Amino acid sequence: MLRATPPFRADHVGSLLRPQFLKDARAQREAGEISAEQLQEVEDRAIREVIAKQESAGLQGITDGEFRRSFSHLDFLEQLDGVESYPAEQGLPFQSGLPRIKGIKVTAKINAGLHPMIEHFKFLKANTSKTAKVTIPSPSMLHYRGGRKAVSESVYPTMDEFYNDVGQTYKNVVGDFGAAGCKCLQLDEVNFTYLCDEEQRQMLRARGDQPEKLPEIYADMINAAISGRTPEMRVVMHLCRGNFRSMWIAVGGYEPVADVLFNKVNIDAYFMEWDTDRAGGFEPLRLVPKNKQVVLGVVTSKTGSLEEKDDLKRRIDEAAKFIDLDQLCLSPQCGFASTEEGNVLTEEEQWAKLRRIVEVADEVWG
Repeated sequence: MLRATPPFRADHVGSLLRPQFLKDARAQREAGEISAEQLQEVEDRAIREVIAKQESAGLQGITDGEFRRSFSHLDFLEQLDGVESYPAEQGLPFQSGLPRIKGIKVTAKINAGLHPMIEHFKFLKANTSKTAKVTIPSPSMLHYRGGRKAVSESVYPTMDEFYNDVGQTYKNVVGDFGAAGCKCLQLDEVNFTYLCDEEQRQMLRARGDQPEKLPEIYADMINAAISGRTPEMRVVMHLCRGNFRSMWIAVGGYEPVADVLFNKVNIDAYFMEWDTDRAGGFEPLRLVPKNKQVVLGVVTSKTGSLEEKDDLKRRIDEAAKFIDLDQLCLSPQCGFASTEEGNVLTEEEQWAKLRRIVEVADEVWG
């Protein structure tokens, strides 16, 4: 049976490969060769075109491809009051290399006026007749990357004060998205999955955190954040193990966090990575409540190789041993461009994968 509300049987995480003319315009803006207004005109054109391509591919959940962003998470976080970005000395430990990266730190009380991305969403919504989805980083992102050292002790003597302010600030932003007509909001949450990786857990212990306590802390922050949603808003969560130019960070199945993730976080649905054995098996799906959906990310966004229909159907059948088939949907395991550099595949390969998802979803649930 098809779904009338998000997530849809054929869906996608959100970010899409930037067309070359958009990359060129961003480079020109950085060099001071064009104005901010001229760049926005190019972004508007690119977003209208990518909306039309998503609709043509048969998708019902439509994003702006994150075309106005450089980083999927930092561009949102650095617009919150009290948050500053800075050039980091080294990037995150991605497999096969360290990308350029900015760090973030909290230097004043966390707060938010009307977030600039509200206007980005309004443009998206005005240009599609389908369901417009906005993607924002999970509130846990403000803690996980830097921990206590990234949060000013003079501003926040205790971390409980910090966690509370982050949750309340997000609550206001989520409410503003709802007031703008958003019916599908996605939290990009990589940190629950990083907590399934023993190397990441050791890193957290070394800096003074207790990884066994963080899932509950993050669950409380997320629940506070989404308590400001409007009744018609569906809130979904994307989980992956890192995505930069087809590289990854973490390894490990969902079992260590599954109970908290599925039963203590008030999320409607989960976009979950399962394109490789780095994510483990489908067994944790046995813990998903009957009123929640899971979008199986068994199509990889990291390579251009097109998955066979029968292979995807087999993976869906495997997952359905642990959860009702009607609770499942299909998508890539992550976005195609978590940063503006994008993953290592072509735009045509990207669209072929999205069309393949629509075809398989129609045959399985249509």
